[in-house]
Amino acid sequence: MEASASGSEPVIYYVEDEKNIRELAVYALSQAGIEARGLPDDAAFRRACAERVPDAVLLDIMLPDTDGLTILHRIRQTPGLASVPVMMLTARDTELDTVTALDAGADDYLSKPFGMMEMVSRVRALLRRSKAAPAAREPVSDVLEAGPLRLSPSRHEASADGVSLNLTVREFDLLSFLMRSPGVVFNRETLLQRVWGWDFDGGSRTVDVHVQTLRQKLGDAAGLIETVRGVGYRLRG
Repeated sequence: MEASASGSEPVIYYVEDEKNIRELAVYALSQAGIEARGLPDDAAFRRACAERVPDAVLLDIMLPDTDGLTILHRIRQTPGLASVPVMMLTARDTELDTVTALDAGADDYLSKPFGMMEMVSRVRALLRRSKAAPAAREPVSDVLEAGPLRLSPSRHEASADGVSLNLTVREFDLLSFLMRSPGVVFNRETLLQRVWGWDFDGGSRTVDVHVQTLRQKLGDAAGLIETVRGVGYRLRG
């Protein structure tokens, strides 16, 4: 598997079995100055990745040979691909589908039918995240504590009342960020910038969904993450 050539233009892979949607999305991206390749199935995606590692992936859930969530899981387990930003695109629009995709490692989620301008905007956000994420990381401290919560960024371990928490990477990053500034209210746009590395103008529910799943895993400590109506979220100080 070859990485993108240094200094080359970024390339997007869009894995979608519906030809009309695939071609329209690739055209919209190309008109916006973004190189994109449309791929009809997992087999074509594998071949493309063997030729060049993409800078971001748009991935439909319902595919003819392998479902998108299985492909996403493989991406996150494959050296060289694991850190590539992935946005799931699907006609399925239930909150459970959204949570499942995000927990599996997706960076964003867009439901069909979607506007081409919004899709292009989100792809640009993925590309910015891909370039900026390493520099956006906060300096790690050894241990963070808040009530029953204890988190070690260096060990990537989190616990509540001494019980280990099974958090996704993004849930861990979100909790870590909030624990560094107890009592401070952060709006969704700031959290997208600081935790996801995005500068995104849009109505993504990514932050809300992650807060919801994080609270579920925190159990009795869930109340430490407070919703400030009309503003955003904070860790109770």
